[in-house]
Amino acid sequence: AAADPVSVLPGSLGRGSWCNEHDMIHKRLDIIEEKVLKTVEHLESEVKSLLNIISETTSNIPIAPGTPFTDIFDGKY
Repeated sequence: AAADPVSVLPGSLGRGSWCNEHDMIHKRLDIIEEKVLKTVEHLESEVKSLLNIISETTSNIPIAPGTPFTDIFDGKY
């Protein structure tokens, strides 16, 4: 028992309690990670959809002859 750092910590509730708390934290983190991944996937889908709409809209706008062309997707943010 002396070699077990959990059992020698003052105020320790024992190994089983610490392990249960550790497992609970990991389960909560897994749930949060899953929600974050789903949110990111949803946002990526929304951005792609918006970019497609913008692309379709801008390609259908007639440009008067002699008007300089401005590429809104040229990478300058």
